[in-house]
Amino acid sequence: MEDYYSKSTKHDQSSDYSNFTSNYQNYSNITNYDTKSEDVVTFIISAIGLPLTLVAIYALYSMVRSDHVAPIYVINLLITDLIQLCCMIVEVVPNVDKKISNIFLYIYLSGLVASIYFMVCVALERYLVIAHPLWYRFRRSIKSSVVVCVVVWVLSLVFVVLYLYMSFIIFAVLLLLPFPLFIFFLAGTLKALSASISVPSDEKYRIVGILVLVLLIYMLLFLPDIIFYLGQYHDVTLFILSLTFLRFSPLADLFLYVFMRKGFIDKLLASV
Repeated sequence: MEDYYSKSTKHDQSSDYSNFTSNYQNYSNITNYDTKSEDVVTFIISAIGLPLTLVAIYALYSMVRSDHVAPIYVINLLITDLIQLCCMIVEVVPNVDKKISNIFLYIYLSGLVASIYFMVCVALERYLVIAHPLWYRFRRSIKSSVVVCVVVWVLSLVFVVLYLYMSFIIFAVLLLLPFPLFIFFLAGTLKALSASISVPSDEKYRIVGILVLVLLIYMLLFLPDIIFYLGQYHDVTLFILSLTFLRFSPLADLFLYVFMRKGFIDKLLASV
């Protein structure tokens, strides 16, 4: 979202988000790179991601109507991807008013936060299936899942509001908190895997695959950008790379839909 950040630096630096935008201003002063290639990448990701995400949401929604609880968190995760993709489209539109650009920046950040924490919900739900199957079987319901989704959406908005009154480092720390949870859910699932007899083998493979995929998406696409700001680095190349990785997260989340469907993926995971 480089254009958002560069446009934001033109705003009054005494505003509440000056800590964030001034960082980009410093990086922009280091070098003036050509943004055309970045816009092309953004356009390609949006053009591919939007239709595929809509198709995946519709397919998962049909599973929910069949009284499957599991896809609810993935559906909300894909909705956050739609929000990010729409904001990315606005980014490549020329001559966007700076106020509109800032509004979409906040919407993008809200979708980004919600995306990470819905990934936590997906990992937690899959962990409970293996580690606490009886508790999960009797406590799970579509209603409780919807309540959790509402809480995540509200928290994502609260985080963005708080971001206006605190440094971006603190905001990055909030995005780093799920990292140990992802590791715990994966380690706990692997530990309880052999003892679980109520879950079919193909379901076990898919659950472990989802947990590994969520961890990889977070580590490869989100974590570099978080570490960049926590470490206060001043390398413009790392800055651009970390933001580029974030752009690919909506496409990476589509693989979660593949793991939610039975069929070819079961044979592939069994062979692995």
